[in-house]
Amino acid sequence: MAVARHENSEGKRAHADAIRRRRAFSLPGYRTLAEEGFDGDYVSPIQMTSGNLTGPMLISKDWLDAPSARLNRSVLSERGYLPTNPYNRVIDKVLALVGLQRADIYITPIFALLTAKRSSVIPMKDRKASFEAVGQYEILNRRPIALGTDAASVLRWFGIDHIETIHPSARGLTFDARAARIAKALEAA
Repeated sequence: MAVARHENSEGKRAHADAIRRRRAFSLPGYRTLAEEGFDGDYVSPIQMTSGNLTGPMLISKDWLDAPSARLNRSVLSERGYLPTNPYNRVIDKVLALVGLQRADIYITPIFALLTAKRSSVIPMKDRKASFEAVGQYEILNRRPIALGTDAASVLRWFGIDHIETIHPSARGLTFDARAARIAKALEAA
C-alpha cells in the first residue's frame, strides 16, 4: 500500500530526513523496525494510512511492541496499524466525530523503536533520545496533539508548543468519551 500523504517539497524533504534518521537510530534493549521486517517509506508504519504531511499531527508514546508486530505481520504490512485494538478503534471514532479520514492526518510516535513487550514503560531518557534523533524532524511547523502524558512530557521537555489530551487507550473512560476528548483537541489544532 502506498503511503497516504499530501506533500510539498519542503515537507517531503523533511520527512525523508526523518525516515533516514529513524533508520539510523537504535538503543540497546529495543528492536528497530528493520530488525522486525517493517522498514519502509515512513517513520512509523501507521503512516501508511495516516501520513498526511500537512494534516493535523497526533503523537503518542510508541507504535507497537515487537512481539505484537511479529504476531500481526500480515495486517500490519497491509495497513500499518491494528484496526481492532483500542487505540485505533478510538482514533476511528475521533475521525468520524470531526469528519476526517486517516489520510487527512499524520500519526507518529515519540519513541521510534519497538519495545520487548506490550504496554512497556519507556524511560524518559529513551523517549527523549528518540525524539531528539527522529521525532523533532517530523513536526513541520505543526502544533502536535500529544496523546497522553508520555508524549506530552517529551514535547514539554523540548519546548514544543502542543495540545495535550488523553491517550486513546486510557483506562477508566468509554471509547466514546475518549474519542470526544481527543476530537476536541483535534478541532483546536
